Amino acid sequence: MENNALPDTTVLLALLTYRMPFGKYKDWLIADLPVSYLEWFERKGFPAGKLGMLLSTMYEIRLNDLMFVIDGLKKRYPNGAG
Repeated sequence: MENNALPDTTVLLALLTYRMPFGKYKDWLIADLPVSYLEWFERKGFPAGKLGMLLSTMYEIRLNDLMFVIDGLKKRYPNGAG
């Protein structure tokens, strides 16, 4: 039996290494973006592609009070996931 409830770890680890390529928070890690910035994207629309997927994933993590997942990954991979 396949368990689809498990998170995709490659996406979660990408949140620790992928940097915002533009805007007010350029060069910030996606995992470190403030919730207000993620909420702005949720209202205005997430960009297409990988960046939009990562931003919307981070938004959902913050919205659902799941930062413990990100914090745990940061402890396990203190120098990033690479």
